[in-house]
Amino acid sequence: MNDSQDDTGGRPSSKVARLIDEYDLGSTFGERLERRWTADGSERMSLRDLADLFNRRVLDAAMTRADMSMVDGEVDNFYRLLTDDDVSSGMRTEARSRLDREGVDVDQLERDFVTYQAIRTYLKEYRGAEYEKTSDADRVETVTDTIQRLRTRLRSVTTRSLEQLRNTGRIRLGEFRLFVDVEVLCEECGAQYRIDDLLARGGCDCESSEA
Repeated sequence: MNDSQDDTGGRPSSKVARLIDEYDLGSTFGERLERRWTADGSERMSLRDLADLFNRRVLDAAMTRADMSMVDGEVDNFYRLLTDDDVSSGMRTEARSRLDREGVDVDQLERDFVTYQAIRTYLKEYRGAEYEKTSDADRVETVTDTIQRLRTRLRSVTTRSLEQLRNTGRIRLGEFRLFVDVEVLCEECGAQYRIDDLLARGGCDCESSEA
């Protein structure tokens, strides 16, 4: 299917399909997303990873349109500075300022970044793709995505609130880095993990310890 040329044909509107066209990401880019989502084994990418891939391509296109001079890895670095939880407010502001000076509309760019939900809607409802997996794996991925979404929201709200308090003189605070994480301590085996690591590895060491 050529997303950049095909009309909706009665299908639901799709932000992803629209952006593929607007940013000229290529007539086969949608097919690539579908192929990576439905692949088996190490070739498969999760919806969240596909959203990151898509957003990097959008950023790359925006920087190219602005005729920015780029070196290898610069798109990935800018994406990290704009979206990573561990980036300080000063570094994020500096990255935004540089993009703005180069002619990139950063506010519009960030509005055009998509979530994993948008990718899922595009793949399942717009392209009609399906991926069969076990219900247990499906549930773990859903929980992982939910936690990530809540963590991103908490980071955004907390950062904005701290900056407002600092800028209005209500608190003293220099350039800061915000850490938002969830750790799980199993009181049975004593192992402690970040929630992402725990879910990715399928649990703690209780069973292996008992064995």
